Amino acid sequence: MIDRELLAAEDLFKSHQTAVTRTELMEIIGKDYLDRTDYLTLLLAGDIEVLEWMARRAHKLTEQYFGKVILLYAPLYLSDYCANGCTYCGYSAESGSYKRKRLDVKEMRAEMEALKRMGFDSVLLLTGGDRRKSPVVYIADAVRMASMYFSEILLEIYTLTREEYDVVRDAGASGLTLYQETYDRNLYDQVHRYGEKKDYLFRLEAPERAIAAGLKHINIGPLLGLGSAVHDMFMAGIHGDYLQRRYPEVVLSLSYPRLRPAGTMAGPSDPVDDIRFVRFILATRLFLPRVGVSISTRENAYIRDHLVGLGMTRMSAGSKTTVGGYAHSCSRPGQFVIDDARSVAEIIAMLRQRGYRPEFSNWVTGIV
Repeated sequence: MIDRELLAAEDLFKSHQTAVTRTELMEIIGKDYLDRTDYLTLLLAGDIEVLEWMARRAHKLTEQYFGKVILLYAPLYLSDYCANGCTYCGYSAESGSYKRKRLDVKEMRAEMEALKRMGFDSVLLLTGGDRRKSPVVYIADAVRMASMYFSEILLEIYTLTREEYDVVRDAGASGLTLYQETYDRNLYDQVHRYGEKKDYLFRLEAPERAIAAGLKHINIGPLLGLGSAVHDMFMAGIHGDYLQRRYPEVVLSLSYPRLRPAGTMAGPSDPVDDIRFVRFILATRLFLPRVGVSISTRENAYIRDHLVGLGMTRMSAGSKTTVGGYAHSCSRPGQFVIDDARSVAEIIAMLRQRGYRPEFSNWVTGIV
């Protein structure tokens, strides 16, 4: 189903006329409901004055649906073993210049206790894409342990079958983060040289397998800069719209990480500067007003601060992208370079200064 939706969206993307007036853009911004053509038009709009009006509208919608609350979460990397040949990732099997690591039970507990002391009640557990080194049973055990400390446990792991999602759900997982990376199928094949991740459709359909297994929080998105940024943004929005309409009971979030130095890639093929990045977030909020938007520490402090109230609903804080690092200092290489290294206390102070309430628990009605 999603494959057919995206193929139809490809036709719209290719036939879209980019020449629009400021008056036409303002009319789109004022609509109660934006269709897919409207969304694509706003993604392409380069008018700075129009961007200001988009921001005003996005601010109103964000507070209408989410209030003045930002959920804080932390990523916890369990393992950096990987069997995939992804050109853009520091954990790729092709990045073989360092010794890989997997947390044992004692280390895992120490990391979770450290995060709990920092105040977190929502955790994102991550592994590299190696089923042999980080099997489903290992991940399920980690989820069971995390259930002792956190009320929300999300997973960012290799793609699973429906039956495997049943296993992690039964262990206590409540949600899934899974990036398609790029919706350009030819490029997807090129940047995923080998490994299970090379299967485009198996990954694309994974969120629906997770939903069928009972996971209630789904977070999707592209890796901006890997391919055409506007194309990937548009397709991610269509993917989100499809999931929201088909599974209204699911809490849906979108993330738009920008490509950071990692792997064997020299840099993004389509760099996304701060203005374009903000435009993408604003356009998403106008197109999908009830969808959460998560911004990680990949992004710099300035841009994260200024997205408060303009679409963002979740943000990571005090993050480590290494295996370990919360309980003890760690000099191991991370999956990517962090750009916002502020402490949790500094993030909390920033949010309060802007009139927003930092929240660590995701069980409050309306927080996504």
